[in-house]
Amino acid sequence: MNLKFSHDIKLLLQRLAEKPLTLGDVISETLERGFSLVIALLVLPFLIPTPPGLSTPLGIACLLMSGQMALGRRTPWLPKKIATLQFPNWFAQALLKNLQRVTKVLEKISRPRYEKIADSQLAWQFNGICLTWLAILLMSPYPPATNPIPAVGMLLLAVATIESDGLLMCLGYLATILNTLFFGFAFYILYSGATYLLPNIFR
Repeated sequence: MNLKFSHDIKLLLQRLAEKPLTLGDVISETLERGFSLVIALLVLPFLIPTPPGLSTPLGIACLLMSGQMALGRRTPWLPKKIATLQFPNWFAQALLKNLQRVTKVLEKISRPRYEKIADSQLAWQFNGICLTWLAILLMSPYPPATNPIPAVGMLLLAVATIESDGLLMCLGYLATILNTLFFGFAFYILYSGATYLLPNIFR
């Protein structure tokens, strides 16, 4: 099965491997699908070892895109500084290799399902809300090295939106709930530890 997601991303990343490709180029070429394509492109680096300094700008870009979806926008916009962001060629090659593994899995589980619901404005905005929340968790510095956890949920929702896959969207919602529970528990442990240690340190 040739998914719209895998086809579009492969073409974009192949172009990126040949010459610099900006996020603005992705948006201009993919129109409405640019929202989910850009988000998918931005979260893929978090599934592989990411060079230092990339998580913040990539996370902010994800947040901007998902926030616009939550507000109901259908035409994506990015600030010029982020829209002109270019990935190094060597990093694009790493993304391509990682993408091939991800695409093999997605092509087995994704197809258009429950399209009337999946293509509705309510689903579009709710996906934007979930993606915004996951983007916030993605940028969270605690717990360390947990970026791939929300990134998987974001990738599921992005692909489900492109493919009009209502069932995959439900898996994305489940991933959002599990992420919330995981990070909530982690912050609770951090808060409990801080409230226990601080009085003893300054006693």
